[in-house]
Amino acid sequence: MPSSPLHAPLLRWYGKHARDLPWRRPDASPWAVLVSEVMLQQTPVSRVLPTYHAWLARWPVPGALAADPPAEAIRQWGRLGYPRRALRLHAAAKAITVKHRGRVPDTYDELRALPGVGDYTAAAVAVFAYRQRHPVLDTNVRRVLARVVDGIPHPQSASAPHASERRTAERLLPDDRERAARWSVAVMELGALVCTARSPDCDACPLRRACAWRQAGRPLQDGAGRRVQKYEGTDRQCRGRLLRVLREAAAPVARADLEAAWPHHPVQRERALDSLVADGLVEPLEGERFRLPG
Repeated sequence: MPSSPLHAPLLRWYGKHARDLPWRRPDASPWAVLVSEVMLQQTPVSRVLPTYHAWLARWPVPGALAADPPAEAIRQWGRLGYPRRALRLHAAAKAITVKHRGRVPDTYDELRALPGVGDYTAAAVAVFAYRQRHPVLDTNVRRVLARVVDGIPHPQSASAPHASERRTAERLLPDDRERAARWSVAVMELGALVCTARSPDCDACPLRRACAWRQAGRPLQDGAGRRVQKYEGTDRQCRGRLLRVLREAAAPVARADLEAAWPHHPVQRERALDSLVADGLVEPLEGERFRLPG
């Protein structure tokens, strides 16, 4: 598309305000970009950075991770949350090693075919690692485009992007691949730092003069309230407690040890344990013992 009036101000802002993140540096490998994108799903940068550095220090290439059992990926994941992502990265590393000779593929379709890699992650790796031209629609990007273009505070759907969102993102992409990649990360950064979900700083936004939502007086959106999901006492917290016992154990763990980790709600504990087994994060053994997979 011809240069949009949105391009220049946002790219100038990004040049001044972009965070220095390791996966954005010129020496970041495609594997490092893939690892970062999986870790950043539903997890803030501040929590990701220590795990990211430790992960790549231990497994700098996909083949190194593929050579270890999946249990080691879960242990290294630690308390980052949503540990199924560790299994997905391990499965992707094995596929990259076997099918792509250890090299992270460079096409969207091949990336999308990797285990556990969805539309967003495939597009992000293609764009940020290989400087290709694809719409990259994470939560931050969707929110910025909803406000600037559609004049609403949040995307209409909290789930997968609608076709109209993809058309908008595609229409706004610069034609030049390098500029398109920089635009994609700049929109993402704007959503993370300025056009935030709860406290957007419109006065600091480089797109404030073109923003349809700001021009409309920042109207509220029917049914768009974002409730914060509690963590204390949830099945997710219970799963985390059980998994921590297994991560820290050098040998299979007895059921009694898991019961001690979550003693007051046995029905919830059994439900959480069953879900960990179903997700492939825990293997039951004979004698009421349990271990991490592999």
